[in-house]
Amino acid sequence: MKNPCVAHRGWSSRAPENTMAAIRLALADPLIEWIEIDVHLSKDHVPMVIHDYTLRRTTDGKGDVKKKTADELAALDAGNWFSQKYQGEHIPTLAQVLKESVGHCKLNIELKTDGIRYPLIEQKVLECIQAYQAESEVVITSFHEGTLYRMKRLCSQIRTGIIIDGWRNSLPKELKELGADFLSISYSKLNKERVELLKNAGIQIMAWTINEKRTIRKIAALDPELLICTNYPERWHELRAESMELEVVNRKK
Repeated sequence: MKNPCVAHRGWSSRAPENTMAAIRLALADPLIEWIEIDVHLSKDHVPMVIHDYTLRRTTDGKGDVKKKTADELAALDAGNWFSQKYQGEHIPTLAQVLKESVGHCKLNIELKTDGIRYPLIEQKVLECIQAYQAESEVVITSFHEGTLYRMKRLCSQIRTGIIIDGWRNSLPKELKELGADFLSISYSKLNKERVELLKNAGIQIMAWTINEKRTIRKIAALDPELLICTNYPERWHELRAESMELEVVNRKK
């Protein structure tokens, strides 16, 4: 199995999602080529790495992310919910992640927006990416196509991609019209024919979020270039090792 691994919200099976602890675990593994993270804007327009629109699930705070300043968000505990071992982990800024990832690992940055919640998110995220000269090391993804359109208007060189939990045969055309060359899609919507359709259109595909070894193996078999997004990079490692061992056995036959 040669499929690249995307660590979903960092190595989120072993450390609290979207924290520097989870991101550093993924960065420390030389075989992990991608990390997926989620970005919101603070009240003072700082890109912050957290999945939910609200704070309750993954921090000791309450309320909406957008109603807190970056300093207020950074003061929250974002690790204790996962394990006491990670008590004191904070919500990182996008800048903090880029500072450590540039030159080591590519980022899939999902912008968490419905198009009206964060009117400045594209600009602020782009400014952060440019500050670290990371334009060639990221792809910007979103469920909201208007967000991707605005990002491409701001910087035509930035890679963008649609996130979708569904399928329609018009996807290659839609991506082309957006200037996008990346599709983040629920693994359950993929089959051999659809993967070939997308690849023939020059689209890079990431399948999310695959956590069971049997399913990882099944989806990986569709195409060796398909990105496998998982909370469990250790399971991807196990399958990769099994595949390499099998290759060795077959060569000896």
